[in-house]
Amino acid sequence: MTTQRAQEVRERLLAAAAELIAERGWAGVSTRVLAERAGVGPGLVHYHFSSLRALLNEAALRTMSGVVLEGAAHLPGTTAREGLDLMLGKLDAYSGDDPTSVLFIETYLAAGRDAELHQALTRLLADFRDLLADWMRAAGVPDPDTTARVLASAVDGLMLHRPLDPSLTAETVVPVLRRLLVGAVEESR
Repeated sequence: MTTQRAQEVRERLLAAAAELIAERGWAGVSTRVLAERAGVGPGLVHYHFSSLRALLNEAALRTMSGVVLEGAAHLPGTTAREGLDLMLGKLDAYSGDDPTSVLFIETYLAAGRDAELHQALTRLLADFRDLLADWMRAAGVPDPDTTARVLASAVDGLMLHRPLDPSLTAETVVPVLRRLLVGAVEESR
């Protein structure tokens, strides 16, 4: 198999895994179903990945990392108010029952039973908090490390709660978080 062909198969497997996690849940994905979705033979799953679990972990973390990095990409150079509006505005793209939101929920659940996934997800969240803290530091937010932890938790909470309460949109949440974040900046001056 050529390197380019191998990479294409690997990408198809990762995309299929992310779709199936959202559709069927972590436990509902088998090697056979995954191979069928990706249009490859079942043997290629284990040729490209050490295990089905490793493939599911990588697919979920890759998707989540993309969302996190895209959400934080526009923060540098913005004020606390502008950055918060941008980040939470982007969160509105996720209704709670869309495939990406469901993948987030399924991954958090799976991380409770999989130490390797737990560690990788912990690193991803730490990276997200570091990006937030760097932005907050530049924007003059006091105690940026703790504030980043709280804001990251709030963003995660919104992703997890939105399927149960669709009214948790940027329009309703931004004013509350803005009072906390921007108020802290103004208070420190």
